[in-house]
Amino acid sequence: MKLLHIDSSIAGVGSVTRELSAEIVALLKGADKSWNVIYRDLVAEPLSHLTGGYLAALQGAPADQAVQADVGAGLAVMEDFLAADVIVIGAPMYNFGVPSQLKAWTGRLAVRGKTFSYGEHGPVGLCKGKKVIVASARGGIFSAGSPLAALDHQESYLLSFFGFLGIAEISFVRAEGVALGPVVRAKAIAAAKEHAAKLAA
Repeated sequence: MKLLHIDSSIAGVGSVTRELSAEIVALLKGADKSWNVIYRDLVAEPLSHLTGGYLAALQGAPADQAVQADVGAGLAVMEDFLAADVIVIGAPMYNFGVPSQLKAWTGRLAVRGKTFSYGEHGPVGLCKGKKVIVASARGGIFSAGSPLAALDHQESYLLSFFGFLGIAEISFVRAEGVALGPVVRAKAIAAAKEHAAKLAA
């Protein structure tokens, strides 16, 4: 079994999502020692954003050395994703959405013929059977029913994106309100870790 572990927080050692994603991976490995883990830190080794040259090169157009290297990086990311049975993603909320580093990564995954196709009735996801677990952190309260719920373009984006690729099993391990003081932060992280333990079990 292959597990892809992605981190995208710029907060370093103070990152809640890095702490939670590591906890989730440790719990999964504790439950099953056979996991083969591939780790990508999208901040330490960032992907560039999509360019016209990159897209043209994917279609066979001539490309210079820099574009060829970029295509190679994109294909490596794609192969990691396609090989994984479970994907664990550390995804904080920044300005109501996901980090740009994470968006650059997802931009390399939505490739027609690889992860989705177009059929007679519209797009068809080709990644059925995979599982995604998102370690999510938000400074405020954005979950359903809160006054700020409509501003959540973080979890809603990830749910829509991976759903488009055909992944039906998408779970969120959420620490919410982590900027509302140390007591709220500690309780949120503890609750998220409790949820992670239940998922792993």
